[in-house]
Amino acid sequence: MSDEIPEIPQDVLDLIGKPLYQEETEFDIEMGYVYNTLAAVQNGNPLYWDKSVAQELVGAQIAPPTMLSVWFRPHYWTPGFEGERTALQSHFDMKRMMDLPEAIISGNENIFGVPVKIGDKLRTHQVIKSISDVKKTRVGTGRFWVINVESVNQDGEHVGTDIYTCLGYRRPEQ
Repeated sequence: MSDEIPEIPQDVLDLIGKPLYQEETEFDIEMGYVYNTLAAVQNGNPLYWDKSVAQELVGAQIAPPTMLSVWFRPHYWTPGFEGERTALQSHFDMKRMMDLPEAIISGNENIFGVPVKIGDKLRTHQVIKSISDVKKTRVGTGRFWVINVESVNQDGEHVGTDIYTCLGYRRPEQ
């Protein structure tokens, strides 16, 4: 395989700015996942553990904002589904479509909106925001791309956006 990185294909350029992989959570937001996550990181914040504190402060039981991406991680297996299930599918599309076999997430930012409440049903989609020129890095030569994962609740209110900066690359030939 050559180290030369080709131009960005037109079918990839056509994806920039378009909503991709629109989906809903497979189940309503529930406390079981929240409690497991809180226990795993030893987060004792009463906002999440005490219903009366949550009611007083925000008017409902809520999930920690940092759990936003948890609700869209597909189960490895679901009845009736065939094929591979991956989170951030547009990232894997970029790797394949631009023939960049290696990739990493080089950065992640979060923008939080209204709290995710217990019982909410969330919808999301992915948007490829940009693709860089060819870059040479320590790990190889490739391109950076930015993907926003935008999420809303059942009322259409923005609950958050995960912004992923990715690097797809080819390792140097040895």
